[in-house]
Amino acid sequence: MNKFLAHLPINGVSFGQTSVLILRTILDNPEHAEKLAGLFLVGNDAELNSQDQATAKTLIPKIKELLEAGVKNYDRKSPMFKLWHLNGSLESYSSNPTLMSFYELDEPTEVELTIAKSQNTIFTSQYTCDVFAANGVSTKYVPLAFDSYNFVVKPKRRVLQDRITFNVLGKYEKRKSHEKVIKAWIKRFGGNREYFLQCAVYNPFFPNAQETNQRITQELTGGRHVFNVNFFGHMLQNALYNDFLNSGDIVIGMSGGEGWGLPEFHSVALGKHAVVMNAHGYKGWATKDNCVLVEPNGKTEAYDGLFFQKGAPFNQGNIFTFNEDEFIHACEVAVEKVKSSNRVNEAGLSLQTEFSKERMVKGIIEAL
Repeated sequence: MNKFLAHLPINGVSFGQTSVLILRTILDNPEHAEKLAGLFLVGNDAELNSQDQATAKTLIPKIKELLEAGVKNYDRKSPMFKLWHLNGSLESYSSNPTLMSFYELDEPTEVELTIAKSQNTIFTSQYTCDVFAANGVSTKYVPLAFDSYNFVVKPKRRVLQDRITFNVLGKYEKRKSHEKVIKAWIKRFGGNREYFLQCAVYNPFFPNAQETNQRITQELTGGRHVFNVNFFGHMLQNALYNDFLNSGDIVIGMSGGEGWGLPEFHSVALGKHAVVMNAHGYKGWATKDNCVLVEPNGKTEAYDGLFFQKGAPFNQGNIFTFNEDEFIHACEVAVEKVKSSNRVNEAGLSLQTEFSKERMVKGIIEAL
């Protein structure tokens, strides 16, 4: 393949973090870097506040250089790689576009199918590829990767070693089953000093985000203080998030629909044990060897009136559900694994090499 252009969001949320990982991996490989003819931004600015200062200082001039090269070397016939939602991806600077996207549900709309078949489309979940294939649209599967630039194994602080800590992650949504998970955990483990639950579920995209997140916290605990359940605010820096992931023993991944599950994946790859639903994008990396799997027991509509609205041209369909008792049993099995393994999930650590950033970029370039 000759040279290509990239069209990426550079920011601190999932698409932006993945974009930065892809860009850094390309730039660190001279063969790939030579093929990258230029960069266009999704959004107005490149925002690197989630990165450490040294990384930002190094990347900013490189991004500026690539942005200038993108205009200088522009040719509409050049292949272009774009990472973004289906919504907003009909627009392209190229007549030869490749889109990589995350998709979480099971009923792609006519609009979504049209967007996917109008270009070379990559999904990060084989489940999603199968859903689109069932609707007559062929797509490619490229799994996401472990971000070894930002996430490293760190020893657990001594003060935390006398308890078993569960982590719940991701922006609070109905789709991610946070309410059911947290309430079930409190019912079983709440008030027991041997166990702690850390909830990093702050959603900055809620209207009146601060008040809404505080209200949700109160509702999840029934308005009472549960001493072994903590809720964390918005973690804006990767170094802080890395510390948080390392502070847990067991990560809970019971979302009803994911394109991959980046926080849960990184937790397991850092050697944490896990309770994970055996469905959708999770199946790309979660196995019976590295996780305690919970089988889904059905589906329910995904609509929450905010992020997923019934009848809209995007994001229609259902999410997977699970049995609460089976989830709690899986948590108890994971506890025993922690106790018998010196807290380290050795099978999980192997995900770092199995899903390397170099493998992901190679898959993207081969798909162009």
